[in-house]
Amino acid sequence: MAGAPDRPIGLFDSGVGGLTVLRELRRQLPEESTIYLGDEARMPYGPREAGEVLQFTREAMRWFAGRDCKLVVIACNTATSVALETVRDESSVPVIGVVRPGASAALTATARRAIGVLATSLTVRSGAYLRALRDLDPLVDVAQQACPKLVPLVEAGKAGTPDAEAAVREYVEPLLTEGGVVRPVVDTLLLGCTHYPLLREQIEKVAGRDVRVVDSATTTALAVREVLASHRLARRGGAPRHEIFATGSVDRFREIARAIFHEDPPDVSATRLPA
Repeated sequence: MAGAPDRPIGLFDSGVGGLTVLRELRRQLPEESTIYLGDEARMPYGPREAGEVLQFTREAMRWFAGRDCKLVVIACNTATSVALETVRDESSVPVIGVVRPGASAALTATARRAIGVLATSLTVRSGAYLRALRDLDPLVDVAQQACPKLVPLVEAGKAGTPDAEAAVREYVEPLLTEGGVVRPVVDTLLLGCTHYPLLREQIEKVAGRDVRVVDSATTTALAVREVLASHRLARRGGAPRHEIFATGSVDRFREIARAIFHEDPPDVSATRLPA
């Protein structure tokens, strides 16, 4: 398609969490233009039913289609878990999720094939990480932990507070101590939500130095690079353009984005998703 390499990459998340993937994508692919969509108005996705999240993801895909994106990253583990295969079949452009890249990162990191997954309630119920990890290594031991308090804490700008550390301790400590003879029980923690890297400092503190903490941002960016290369969609030269849209509070989104990037983000614009 004429001009395809110059079209932007779309990234979709329920809120600010996917900015961790955007940051890595911009680091690895500095020539690419991006459009980020955070569905703040309906965050969090984790407690919702799968059908709702599928509908929201379809609406986001229609939104990106109207902006002529050449590839879309579902930078939301919950949406990836329940909607990726469906919207991939329905899309005319490549669609990449974050679950399989995250699973690959965890398996690279683990020494004892003992992985703990921290994720939203819906992601845990879907079993997406369990399937992805065992598809890649059928003998891996996987323990999952739903963490319903974490996304609201991040979205409220409370990632560095005592409340956040207490919530992290509540979810992480059982993965280190329950159900096994060896301590810590898991040697790798996979952050199965793109909001959770914003709590990495607290998670690493609770987990201790013998446990590796990984997320999907780096491996997702690598997957994007591979798809762009294989489809001859990589952009060459010229100044990239970056846009951020939010369906909820633009001011709050901008404040948290600034904390993630340690710089003023591109202008954040309000938007609505097509029903």
